Amino acid sequence: MTSMSKIGITSFATPSDTDVVITRVVQAPKRLAFAAYTEPQHLQKWLLGPPGWTMPVCELEARSGGAWRYVWRKADGTEMAMGGIVREFVPPERMVTTERWGPEWPETVNTVSFADAGPGHTTITLTISYPSKEARDAALKTGMKDGMESSFARLDGLLQTLR
Repeated sequence: MTSMSKIGITSFATPSDTDVVITRVVQAPKRLAFAAYTEPQHLQKWLLGPPGWTMPVCELEARSGGAWRYVWRKADGTEMAMGGIVREFVPPERMVTTERWGPEWPETVNTVSFADAGPGHTTITLTISYPSKEARDAALKTGMKDGMESSFARLDGLLQTLR
């Protein structure tokens, strides 16, 4: 069981040369945390990165073999898109996807798991596996941590409204 003192804190670790592991304990049962992470109507409200972005396109075929695609937009018209394939979909336990940001970024494999962390709490663990140390280190230099922290803070707020 995860310590309750870590609720609302995002931790980042690099346990190998190619992986980044992001962990967050949220105040919601596992089924709710999984729904917020896998249903487009919820993703569009929290998975926005730093302030100023919206997600006008959020498509996710929630099944093994399904495709997914997200597009973010800033007020100035700047867009950022990514997509991939859902390799594994096991509600409310885990989802494994491929991810591609565009030709300049290599494909990653993302595994997100949901574990009970005490009554009404869930530990979300996201492991992003890069094809090389160089790719992992380049991603970490993009501001990824700040964007994920902002998104997870929004997720905390959303989960309170879904109870």
